[in-house]
Amino acid sequence: MDAALDILDPLVLDRLYAYLLPADDSALGNGFDNSTSAFSKSPLQTSCESAWPRDNILRQCASILLITQVGATLLYWVFSAFSYYFIFDRRLEYHPRFLQNQVRQEIISSMTAVPWINIMTLPFFLAEVRGKSLLYTRVDEYGWAWMAISTVLFMIWNDLMIYWIHRLEHHPSVYKYIHKPHHKWIVPTPWAALAFHPLDGYVQSLPYHVFVFICPVQKYLYMVLFVLVQVWTILIHDGDMISGHWLEKYINSPAHHTLHHMYFTVNYGQYFTWADNYFQSHRAPRPDLDPLHDALKVMREKGLVDEKGNPIPQKNKKDE
Repeated sequence: MDAALDILDPLVLDRLYAYLLPADDSALGNGFDNSTSAFSKSPLQTSCESAWPRDNILRQCASILLITQVGATLLYWVFSAFSYYFIFDRRLEYHPRFLQNQVRQEIISSMTAVPWINIMTLPFFLAEVRGKSLLYTRVDEYGWAWMAISTVLFMIWNDLMIYWIHRLEHHPSVYKYIHKPHHKWIVPTPWAALAFHPLDGYVQSLPYHVFVFICPVQKYLYMVLFVLVQVWTILIHDGDMISGHWLEKYINSPAHHTLHHMYFTVNYGQYFTWADNYFQSHRAPRPDLDPLHDALKVMREKGLVDEKGNPIPQKNKKDE
């Protein structure tokens, strides 16, 4: 989060806070010339024009909540829309277990959860901004090799932690209170990616936040990794059931996650299949498990497709 503030403070936030909470001229030091153009001021003077300077904890909290809300919302709408309109097979919406107005419900659920998740994760981001984490700026502090190693460690750590968090959320004593709302979507669309109970979304995000307090990570690399995690979460909800390729043995693909939503107790992993394989919860995608078969059956009954799944031209009411 401090990487985001490094970028946005000079570009946007300094001006925003100076406008909303201007500093008293006397607080800027003796001899300050009120006629001095804003363009001639030093960066330090510019950042102090607000009553809340950059290191003000209230400003940091407000900035973090603003950035996470806008960022998460933009990522959700951009990548969910892309996945829904260009990847997701819309024929799945005819599946007998696809809910009425499901897309609308998924969007409402997601947009309701995001602000609460952001509030709960605020302490982690605030600690990062105030220098309490192991995030660092200069690449040469640890070298380029460590950039690659820390990326691999980040993925392994998240995969293992989320596997167990996710699996424990399926325990009967927890499931109905926290994780069940996300499994309302038996046949999810990409819009369901953030459609969690807020506590569920928060708990599953904990490994990402905790990692930078136990392992050094370059802060701009961490920002990129964090964004990619959000994109991956959207993409694994695209309903893709492509199977038979060699990667499915190693990558927890959208096909794996589709089976997780359908069968509940399989494929808990985030990126890889190794934890599911080792702890005996893996279910490999197969063509016969594709929910599209049931969707096409409904479409045939409605006269929308033929026996081979090809669309049947529909007559307009005006033509009848």
